[in-house]
Amino acid sequence: QVQLVESGGGLVQAGGSLRLSCAASGSIFRINLMGWYRQAPGKQRELVATATSGGSTNYADSVKGRFTISRDNAKNTVYLQMNSLKPEDTAVYYCTIGPPDYWGQGTQVTVSS
Repeated sequence: QVQLVESGGGLVQAGGSLRLSCAASGSIFRINLMGWYRQAPGKQRELVATATSGGSTNYADSVKGRFTISRDNAKNTVYLQMNSLKPEDTAVYYCTIGPPDYWGQGTQVTVSS
């Protein structure tokens, strides 16, 4: 059993910043890929960013230059620093492990204009 617990969502004005955290626990040995997805109302879930245990990262074009994904491998934790937030970033953000194989419960991010 694997658990992913996200935190850090909330309400922020456009141009502001938020930092999401996600801690993984349970039957996990070595996590290679961790990431963040998001789903806005009425839209499909989409990839935001991923990071490997070796430090390779990948970002959606819409967040490049504004969001930064990072990991603490010793703590099985992944972070998403979100700067210069826009109203279109409003969504439920999900933490993932693997291709993704496991999903967190989601945390709401709301950006007001």
